[in-house]
Amino acid sequence: MAGPLDGTRIVETCSMITGPLATMILADQGAEVIKVEPPGLGDVMRHLTTSREGISALFANCNRSKRSVAIDIRTGRGRELLETLVAGAQVFVQNYRPGVVERLGLDEPSLRRLRPDLVYVSISAFGPKGPWAHRPAYDHVIQATAGWAAVQGDPESGRPGFVKSAIMDKVTAYTAAQAITAALLARERSGVGQHLQLSMLDAGIAFLWPDGMANHTYLEPDTVLQAAVSDYYRMVETSDGFLAVAAATDAQFHGLFRAFDRPELGEDPRFASYAGRAQHFHELMAAIGLSHPEFTSVELLARLEAEDVPCAPVLALGEIPEQPQVQENGILEVREHPRAGRMRQPRPPVRFAATPIGSRGFAPALGGDTEAVLAGLGLDVGEIARLREAGVVA
Repeated sequence: MAGPLDGTRIVETCSMITGPLATMILADQGAEVIKVEPPGLGDVMRHLTTSREGISALFANCNRSKRSVAIDIRTGRGRELLETLVAGAQVFVQNYRPGVVERLGLDEPSLRRLRPDLVYVSISAFGPKGPWAHRPAYDHVIQATAGWAAVQGDPESGRPGFVKSAIMDKVTAYTAAQAITAALLARERSGVGQHLQLSMLDAGIAFLWPDGMANHTYLEPDTVLQAAVSDYYRMVETSDGFLAVAAATDAQFHGLFRAFDRPELGEDPRFASYAGRAQHFHELMAAIGLSHPEFTSVELLARLEAEDVPCAPVLALGEIPEQPQVQENGILEVREHPRAGRMRQPRPPVRFAATPIGSRGFAPALGGDTEAVLAGLGLDVGEIARLREAGVVA
């Protein structure tokens, strides 16, 4: 299935989530992505989280639609093979810690000599330079540094908390995918490649900033601060579950008051307008209340929907595939994996009208495409066999 990036070749030497997810997004959009992994272990994500028949769900969800080549790039011959792959590609993506590619001889200036118009992408945790540049980090370490743990803090105790998902990895991946596409467009127009550098810390702070750092945007001392957007993220408990209720406009708040049988709150000058609600936020929360055992979830949802107030039930994870709107959108696909059996994954979220896309394959087995890719570089069967015997490829 051809997509908008059909004809683009990307070589990645990435592990974990950031780089692999970024290139999977582009692979789903039609790019040919060749994942270069070390023989034996491969990407460490192959061995983490729930798995079936030795196939990790997390790896499968970040690496579909790719080809895998197992090459020991620490060897001279292995590095030469990688260089040959890069010379025939438009994009190279790596997420080693700063300094590693220089030791391997795969840094941006070295590879640009092979392919002057190369889009070279470096993804790191904290950035290429600075006091923390060489520190290792995983998602929640970046959450702590980028302000996410503070924003997730309990509004009563102030105790920070984490988003219990690899949000920094995924935000960085989507940022990288968009930047790569922009660099490819610039390359198409000018013929010039470039070096893209991004860190999880950069992406995490930028993503948080519009709402999470609104009270830290204006620096003049007379700035009037208001309740943070995150303060409104509270669940309403009913007699049999929890609801998410979100009101922003005057009409929505007045409808919310009526749904909770508190229409008089709409006449209260503290709550009747946006300015009043912003000034008296905590009083507003106390007046509405977060526990309403007098309603079932179905009853309260019906009342809120009748008032056109944004709302939804808080679904358990197992309920998501059966949710009617999820099914209507066709978000989830069930396919038969040749080894692991039935698998359920989300389709690519964007629908392209003129260049339709879709999952073009499962995550590859380690080295599953080594022979085919090396043959495409001109190596014959005998040479590939000798490289296997020497442990250069697998």
